[in-house]
Amino acid sequence: MKRAPSGPFTALLAGASGLVGGECLRLLVASRSYERVIVLTRRDLGRSVRHRKVHQVVAEFGRLDDVRGQLGADHVFCALGTTMKKAGSREKFREVDMDYPLKLARLCRSEGASHFSIVSALGASRSSPFFYSRVKGEVEAALQEMHWPSLAIFRPSVIAGDRGESRPCERVGEQLLKLAPATWRPVPAADIAAAMVALALKSPPGVTVVESRDISRVAREDP
Repeated sequence: MKRAPSGPFTALLAGASGLVGGECLRLLVASRSYERVIVLTRRDLGRSVRHRKVHQVVAEFGRLDDVRGQLGADHVFCALGTTMKKAGSREKFREVDMDYPLKLARLCRSEGASHFSIVSALGASRSSPFFYSRVKGEVEAALQEMHWPSLAIFRPSVIAGDRGESRPCERVGEQLLKLAPATWRPVPAADIAAAMVALALKSPPGVTVVESRDISRVAREDP
């Protein structure tokens, strides 16, 4: 396999305010392989993105064409996502978890990006009887149809980490799932981010799907 270029690269990160996105931002800023990190967000993230490498672009995800000229990057990291509870409706959930990532992917592909990484979910399938899993599967299928030079899809089970808010039921669930088979165990957000960055730097050609049980292993591999 042809060795991926060694950089320095420009990264574009969407979803930096979330659990996985925040970990991605930390790793990208620390990496010598990235000389610039574009953080695409709907609101100013303030001090959390104050760094010489970081260029913040504040925009509505439904109107990304307005900031197209600021989104040129080599590697794109998409950690966008919401929950049905937060979204409030199936339509809004689909907008955030499907429409926004696909719009971002199409725009970045047209601007010359060569690698796209996305956080999907365990069980994602466009034929799933479950709405959440079906939407994730539809996103994956649409991304594959774009023929990215390098596309990495990560399918974590429960994402573990400190969300900075009270979610007692989720925390209990995380503890119980630690005893489950590897496929269902919680995956630390830091491992998901590390795996995303590691694969981006390798940029394997075609589509790479990383299942939940393999994410932590990929995170430990040398880029």
